[in-house]
Amino acid sequence: MATTIALIALVALNAYVLLAGADFGGGVWDFFATGPRRTEQRALIADAIGPIWEANHVWLILVVVLLFTCFPAAFSGLAIALHIPLTLMLVGIVLRGSAFAFRSYGSTADAPQRRWGRVFAIASVLTPLVLGVCIGAIASGRVGDMLERLDRGAAEASFVSLYVSPWCSPFTIAVGAMALALFAFLAATYLTVEADEAALREDFRRRALWAAAAVFVTAFLALILARSHAPRVSAGLIASVWALPLHVLTGAAAVVAIAALWARHWHLARVAAAAQVSLILWGWAAAQAPYLVPPAFTVANSAAPPRTLELFLWALGVGALLLFPSIAYLFWLFKSAGRNGSAAQESD
Repeated sequence: MATTIALIALVALNAYVLLAGADFGGGVWDFFATGPRRTEQRALIADAIGPIWEANHVWLILVVVLLFTCFPAAFSGLAIALHIPLTLMLVGIVLRGSAFAFRSYGSTADAPQRRWGRVFAIASVLTPLVLGVCIGAIASGRVGDMLERLDRGAAEASFVSLYVSPWCSPFTIAVGAMALALFAFLAATYLTVEADEAALREDFRRRALWAAAAVFVTAFLALILARSHAPRVSAGLIASVWALPLHVLTGAAAVVAIAALWARHWHLARVAAAAQVSLILWGWAAAQAPYLVPPAFTVANSAAPPRTLELFLWALGVGALLLFPSIAYLFWLFKSAGRNGSAAQESD
């Protein structure tokens, strides 16, 4: 049951990355909107993420609830060791949402629009960066090492060594930059499908290709740094029996995404980009399995009592009967409305 729930948590995190991650990436491109169509670019971003972006956070909520219910020891350790970056991430999520709402429904004067636009864009850039830093800190094993030092009563350790050093390193920064590049790549690729005008599609096509290059550079840098900063994950990604097939599939998805963007096959590019990002996420999880927080907590030794896990699975099944139809209806309602509106404008 513990392994099943851990896999469910990974699926939920995957959904959050593909959906909310693209929303964050949209904020990145809002920040870097340039050229004669920058107003139209920002309008397209707002139209694409506006109806559904808050609903995408349900996947992050599911991961958090699942962790503190089913793996309380691991959750407690993460909340302690990563208190600073997790707080920054939550503040970024709140600021981003508030700024987006105020810009969309507040004053239409230029000054408030610019002010809230800057808050929205800056929070959209910093939040995925911090999320990647947290993932890098977990993968490096420095969080687990810090928790073991606390268990041994390392009272002489400084605040910086306990609560800053575990997540502040070249490797974690590289993983944060990689997460930012991946989100920007997803957003630009998705927006080529959402755009109705050929010029806007070309704008985001170029951005997607540049973001794909940034993904390659940051991923290569993170993999190199992992050899010294995250040896367990590095060994898994290089020496495991599944490592070669994973890299082949990930590389194939990346090549298909870039080729589809180059040839202007927008829907194929979107599917391939989502597959590439998902494979990277699952590769990280497989590389550190069976650990949730290496080397301190495994899936088994941090799990709640079996009865708790059983009740949670029943509750999750009932909740899924409500969640999945609701999410599907929400996407169908707003996305089909947008397509019908575009078709009506073209017919006019």
